[in-house]
Amino acid sequence: MTIDCSSKIAFIPNDIWVAITSKVASASIRDLYSLRMTCKAARDAGEADIVHRSVSIPPPHATPWWWCLSPEAKRFFDRCMAAGHPELLFREALRELFIRRNENVGLQMLNSAASTGHAAAKYALTMTLLLRTDDNDEKQKGLELYRELDATGSLVEGKARCFSILTTHRMCLT
Repeated sequence: MTIDCSSKIAFIPNDIWVAITSKVASASIRDLYSLRMTCKAARDAGEADIVHRSVSIPPPHATPWWWCLSPEAKRFFDRCMAAGHPELLFREALRELFIRRNENVGLQMLNSAASTGHAAAKYALTMTLLLRTDDNDEKQKGLELYRELDATGSLVEGKARCFSILTTHRMCLT
C-alpha cells in the first residue's frame, strides 16, 4: 500500500502513530508486524520503546518452538528486553536466579519488572526476599510486598506464573 500525498493519513502526528502501534502490539506480535508493513509512519512508530514494552508475549506453553531458532525473533525479543518489557524481564529474572544462579542480575531484573506493577514479578521478588537469611531489611521489604499481594489477591496467580516459567522447557525465548 502506498500513501497518496493527498491522503490525510500522511499528516497524523508520530505520537498518534506510536499510540496506535502500542495498542496493536498489545494485541499480538503478528498484528504489530502486519501494521508495520503498511507504511513508513507505522514502521517508524513500531521502533518506539513503549511499543516494545507493550507487546503481547504469549505464555511459555503457547510460544512456537521455532522462535528459538529464528535470528529475527531473537533480535525482536532482545529489543523488547532492552526496552524493559515487564513479562520478558520477569521470565529472564527467574532464569537468572534459579537456573543460571546469577543472583545479582536476577534480583535487578525482578526489581525492574516488579516496579512496573508486574504481579508475578512481585511474587517472585517477595519470596526471594523472605527466604534470604542475611538481610533483615530485605526480609521486611519482602513482608510488605507479601501483604500487598495478599491484599490484592495476587498470591495464587503469582505462584502459578512462576511455576509455569520455571517448568517450561522452552527456555530460549530471551
